[in-house]
Amino acid sequence: MKKYLRLIKKATKKGTDSIRSDGLVGFSKRSAKFVYYKKFPEKKKRQFKDILIINGCTLPHPERYRVNHQVEQLIAHGMTADSVFYDRLTPDMLKYYRGFIFFRCPVTDTIKEFIAEAKSSNKTCFFDVDDLVIDQKYTDQIAYVQTMNQDDKALYNDGVDRMGETLRLCDYGITTTERLATELEQYTKEVFINRNVASDEMVYCSLKALEARGRDENKVVIGYFSGSITHNEDFEMVLPDLVALLKKHSNLYIKVVGILDIPAELSPFSDRILVTDFMDWKQMPYEVASCDITIAPLTKSIFNEAKSENKWLESSLVSVATVASNIGAFKQEMEHEKTGILVDDGDWYDALDDLILNKDKREKIAVAAHKEVLANHTTVNTPYNVAKFIQSKLARNIGFVLPSTDISGGVIIILKHAEILRRNGWDVTLIDAVDKKALKLSQKQYNYRLDIPGHNVVTAHRVKMNASFDTMVATLWATLRYVKRYPNVRHRLYFVQNFETDFYIPGTGEPRFLANATYSDQTGVKYITMSIWCQEWLHEKFNREAAYASNGIDLKYFPYRERNLSGGKIKILIEGDSKSEYKNTDEAFGIVEKLDPAKYEISYLSYRKEPKDWYRVDKFYNRIPPEEVGEVYASCDILIKTSILESFSLPPLEMMATGGFVVVVPNGGNREYLRDGENCLFYEQGNIQDGVEKVEAIVDDSKLRTRLARGSKQTAQAYSWEHIEPSIVDLYK
Repeated sequence: MKKYLRLIKKATKKGTDSIRSDGLVGFSKRSAKFVYYKKFPEKKKRQFKDILIINGCTLPHPERYRVNHQVEQLIAHGMTADSVFYDRLTPDMLKYYRGFIFFRCPVTDTIKEFIAEAKSSNKTCFFDVDDLVIDQKYTDQIAYVQTMNQDDKALYNDGVDRMGETLRLCDYGITTTERLATELEQYTKEVFINRNVASDEMVYCSLKALEARGRDENKVVIGYFSGSITHNEDFEMVLPDLVALLKKHSNLYIKVVGILDIPAELSPFSDRILVTDFMDWKQMPYEVASCDITIAPLTKSIFNEAKSENKWLESSLVSVATVASNIGAFKQEMEHEKTGILVDDGDWYDALDDLILNKDKREKIAVAAHKEVLANHTTVNTPYNVAKFIQSKLARNIGFVLPSTDISGGVIIILKHAEILRRNGWDVTLIDAVDKKALKLSQKQYNYRLDIPGHNVVTAHRVKMNASFDTMVATLWATLRYVKRYPNVRHRLYFVQNFETDFYIPGTGEPRFLANATYSDQTGVKYITMSIWCQEWLHEKFNREAAYASNGIDLKYFPYRERNLSGGKIKILIEGDSKSEYKNTDEAFGIVEKLDPAKYEISYLSYRKEPKDWYRVDKFYNRIPPEEVGEVYASCDILIKTSILESFSLPPLEMMATGGFVVVVPNGGNREYLRDGENCLFYEQGNIQDGVEKVEAIVDDSKLRTRLARGSKQTAQAYSWEHIEPSIVDLYK
């Protein structure tokens, strides 16, 4: 009952403080938001960060050092990081981070699948461990483990085996000591040592404890802080020496904190044995500070050589001298007689006796150790090396900023670039910059695709983007502002796919001017394109150099079928949105009006807009998935393509790939690969009768069809992605 009353009192005080700070309205808003997200956690805005640490350890001490402190180190270096307990790891978390650190995680089906998917997405997985709990050959050496009953040991061993499996699944290892690194190298290709260090809050609590310290000058207190029950054996090693010292020095006290079976040998000195239970870590500095000396005995074993120097670290923070076994991390980090005392087996009595008698010596060592730890063993003073190691192992990542993930020719090209880069080792994210209002409107009209199978898509207004990017790419003029404003990007690119100024008719106003202004950027953004025409006008009109890699086609989605126009209706295909001025779709249907309905069947393919009332349409294809578009082309005989403005017009190439024929208005975006009379027929834009005659020429002239089919097939094969892929990869180097 008292517990609940304390909780109510605490909550009431917190609420009162919040009202005083934020006002009643602010408090009400915060409370409503808390309740809403408690009920609908999926509605809470997600964050896109660099690293997620997955904690598999239930013990608070390791979690602090290896999860919380490493998060703090990464933040102190400018990276972003989160943590989650391993049983709360979900597959959707994969899209929101660049790399993953599994700390002491026993393998589960979810973790197996997660790591496999991470690798396929070129996201790096690290395994972090601070003890040799990854193989039974190590844990079997622990005296406490040897005393377990059969059922407990079987359960313990299962956890050890599963941890070892997670280690082997990961790409790299991170650990705390040299000996651990040596052993882990047998299981993974590279291991980095990131020693345990003190967090900023540990330093703060320790300095407060140091200020509050009050010692009885008539006593000398030796502290032993046991982390777990496995340390019984270590304490027994120094027990005879402690008994002898207690007999010699009547002012000597032994403080034991944590989990330890107090030996019977200490019973005669019970009035000088101070026992304290395991406590919250924030109170620990006060207990350590009350000691004059702390001891860290370790029996010699591979397992103990791998242990960290935490006891020395925590004692040094409150300026207390440490005496430790001359092995492992203590030997590596403590400077004998300067920042601590290192002892071999059999030398404990002399070393402790010397410090008990020599107050000046122990205080001098304590001060030196204190300065050393504050300078070189805290999160804010040690982030560089671990952050650089992690960064060096992360795949180059790229973010393509899309105006929308809705189906369009431009988006299809970006998806292909994303696919190629991922196949070549990049970590690729598609950032959908669709406006909230536009998204709501779109979702009312049709099933807007927020996710694209096979691609990592995040919606910008739903996700707080905090990760760093190697490269970020604007894919439409309106997305360039997002790329320029994003802070943590090494390379900013603008993928120019068209002269977007002319997407807006004269008199439109600001959008037309802003689109045009993006080709005169002065901030160092680099231009790339997939069109020779775009490359030329960028240079001629705006004095901008653009790297170029041609567009291409995935032939497996466009089945080749020879056309026989002698039987049944001739099938005409028109492609393009009905309300887009530059698609000029009305003109294509103007040509259709003059074709005999009894002889010609008309199919219309549109990504967004419905056909106008006066269009003659026999079959309407709307919002067809990209991988199914090839079947639409293959089912038709002749494509009429009337676009006035294109950067690299794919529909004619796609029709060619299926063996069909093309009647087209020449423009800057199709002259790159179209040859009049060789793989297509040009007609004069605005000349409806010329368009009609070109369609009828294809139907009537079998020799012309043979020539066009041969040229079309050669063109499509020359532009297959497998030939173009190397140049796409070079575009982003």
